[in-house]
Amino acid sequence: MGLRNWLEAPVAEVAAPWRSRLNLVRGAVARVTTPLLPDDYLHLANPLWSARELRGRIVEVRKETADSCTLVIKPGWGFDFDYKAGQYVGIGLHIDGRWHWRSYSLTSAPVESGSMRPGDRKLISIAVKAMPEGFLSSHIVSGVPSGTIVRLAAPKGDFALPKPPPAKILFLTAGSGITPVLSMLRTMKGRNELTDVVHVHSAPTDEDVMFGAELRELAARNPNFVTRIHLTRSQGKFALASLDEQFPDWRERDTWACGPVSMLNEIEQVWRDAGLSDRLHLERFEIARADTSGHGGTVTFAKAGRSLAVDGATTLLQAGEQVGVAMPFGCRMGICQTCVVPLTDGHVRDIRSGQEHREGDRVQTCISVAAGNCTLDL
Repeated sequence: MGLRNWLEAPVAEVAAPWRSRLNLVRGAVARVTTPLLPDDYLHLANPLWSARELRGRIVEVRKETADSCTLVIKPGWGFDFDYKAGQYVGIGLHIDGRWHWRSYSLTSAPVESGSMRPGDRKLISIAVKAMPEGFLSSHIVSGVPSGTIVRLAAPKGDFALPKPPPAKILFLTAGSGITPVLSMLRTMKGRNELTDVVHVHSAPTDEDVMFGAELRELAARNPNFVTRIHLTRSQGKFALASLDEQFPDWRERDTWACGPVSMLNEIEQVWRDAGLSDRLHLERFEIARADTSGHGGTVTFAKAGRSLAVDGATTLLQAGEQVGVAMPFGCRMGICQTCVVPLTDGHVRDIRSGQEHREGDRVQTCISVAAGNCTLDL
């Protein structure tokens, strides 16, 4: 096993662990081509063949609403299609000379190991809604072309559908919060496990409902699935108190909720008051920020030898990406701990709690901002 581990080591971070024979070959190629990497040769044959990173090609761009679209992506070597419905994937696009990374929920259904036939198209999909402050989301929705090569990070996340799913489910979504739930619905449909499912989705107008036609068709074909589209511009905010009237058995259901921070905070409080917190699963696309006004400073990345002066709203992760530092990341929400690095000098502040960290602490770069000049061990 010592020789095998040595040979596989160059691809340990990108290879699917269950593909032991393929990983052995790819690792061996990496060893014998040093100092050149296999990518230097493989890229000439196919840009999706990489021994050191996950890549993909955008094969289709579908408009969903005026400000959202679906990207269908063909992943390359090493992608694990047996992810969990509801998980997210990191995607990197090369724009204006540097890579921009964000995480988006997968809308496609996973494919279980062993069930994929040689002729099957190995594709995944994500849906992106343009946000006013979102550079990458706006770039994607405004017209990223088919054929674009992207970098991918492996699927992650705990907001996931169990196998088998609960007998009774309630989904509460709003806006782009529909995306992880769509993967769950498509998965249950494909496995014939769409049992007793209720879904309430909020959007400003009918034109703003992502995947509205698919939701209505799914409800029409499956009597065990009920979907309610709540249009907030004409009907106001969906009142959680109305659940007792519309779905009297909501307390008996396992609930998955995804949407704006204010909506999720309210749901969390109602479920807590009802003693049902253990049956509630939340996915947050936004970070509830504490007041960080008046902070900021120069962030130095010691190993990379790069620095950037930032304000109190720019996270350490964003700062590193702006100056081209290879930053570890995962959820970008302070959940997965992938982005944790040592703080070697100065002070930083957690934007969720306002807690200050100092030299010697390990900090989550995706939810931390500079509180004066600081240095990271990156």
